[in-house]
Amino acid sequence: MSDKPITNSKEFTNAAVDAAIKIALIFIMVIWCFKIIQPFIMPILWGGIIAIALYPVVLFVSKKSHLSVSKTSLMITLLALALLLVPTFLFSGALVSSTQDFIAEIHNGTLTIPAPKTSVAEWPIIGESLYEFWADASADLQDFIQKYAEEIKSFSTSAASAVGSFSLTVLQFLISIIIAGVFMGKASGSSQMFHKVSVRLAGKHGEEFSDLAVATVRSVVNGVIGVAFIQSILAGVGLAAVGVPAVGIWMLLVLIFAIIQLPPILVLGPIIAYVFSVESSTTATIFMIWSILVSASDTFLKPMLMGRGVDIPMLVILLGAIGGMLLSGIVGLFVGAVVLALSYKLFSAWLVVETAEVDDEELSVTDTTTE
Repeated sequence: MSDKPITNSKEFTNAAVDAAIKIALIFIMVIWCFKIIQPFIMPILWGGIIAIALYPVVLFVSKKSHLSVSKTSLMITLLALALLLVPTFLFSGALVSSTQDFIAEIHNGTLTIPAPKTSVAEWPIIGESLYEFWADASADLQDFIQKYAEEIKSFSTSAASAVGSFSLTVLQFLISIIIAGVFMGKASGSSQMFHKVSVRLAGKHGEEFSDLAVATVRSVVNGVIGVAFIQSILAGVGLAAVGVPAVGIWMLLVLIFAIIQLPPILVLGPIIAYVFSVESSTTATIFMIWSILVSASDTFLKPMLMGRGVDIPMLVILLGAIGGMLLSGIVGLFVGAVVLALSYKLFSAWLVVETAEVDDEELSVTDTTTE
């Protein structure tokens, strides 16, 4: 474009049309690029969170083993993939085998359901209905299946959909772990790029905000997701010890409830009632005490694992986890809590910086007036 000032309407029109075309092309390119990478946004975001959380571990192992950071990152990535894939394969194999055996027993008429104890009917709210439902199933299973054929079909469809969703979630985690390994292996370049983008967006405060972002991610991962995993594992130990069936499913529910800041006792409470109906009073009482301790363990685990100086309100984490789950499923449950907590801390830091700058300007004006 010419450096001469625009002096007539024709030149102005040409300049406006030229600028509009350039802006439109840039807008189209941005939208096009976004559509191309949209399927990978969540795995990349989750991969970045995993990389930030695990990088201190990589540095520690690299220092102790005298291996390069890239080799250590590869080792940690392969270990994380093994921890994800091995239980998944075992769970999938057990699920398929159990389902086949269950269907075969139904067809052969060999499946038997034990009759409920009379104490089940004394459970509050659901006791009588559950006792009748359970008694019908144990008395004549074939008649029970015919009677509730539509409900069983609907449940089977929902279960198949849940299994498909679980498989997709595992695939997303798999991709995210690989991306995290790349980020950790190229940590120096990734960090420099992140700082450059932060400085470009936030000016002189960009580096401060980027450091705060890293600290917040590690804090939320350790203090929220880490505590949830610990509670889930502890709950699984207790469930396995008393012989509760489908331990993996109950552990997953405890994990989800803990992440969204709901007490795991909401999941373990009905199981406690079940254990009291099938086990001795001593065993059930020990399990109840264990469950209460697991549910209350976050009161001392979170202060231990939360990062210093990074205090995230529980409401922010709750909204982030629920909103993320509604948006992106199980993966969003993790990412949502981290992203919203990070945004909250960055917004809070921005408010502090802006307020400080305004106070400095007012103080400067006051000093000038005084002089």
